[in-house]
Amino acid sequence: MSGILISETTKVERKQIVEDSIGNISATCDGCMAGLAEMYQDYIDGKVEIREINRRFNARYEKGMDQPERQQCDGKEISVPEDKLLH
Repeated sequence: MSGILISETTKVERKQIVEDSIGNISATCDGCMAGLAEMYQDYIDGKVEIREINRRFNARYEKGMDQPERQQCDGKEISVPEDKLLH
């Protein structure tokens, strides 16, 4: 593999890149991981470059768009005190 661009990789290689980057791609524990795995599926499928997916994610984060609550493995919500939130 010579890079991370769609034109430089196979689907198997792109899946490996995502797995190596975010870890548990099967998302069996942390509810957040399922969203990350889904977020990169278009890259794995060769539809959208990884930099574009990251750009979209960062733009959404910077705009402060609502995100789903994170959950622990036991299904309980993780709450962050208001004074610890980034504004």
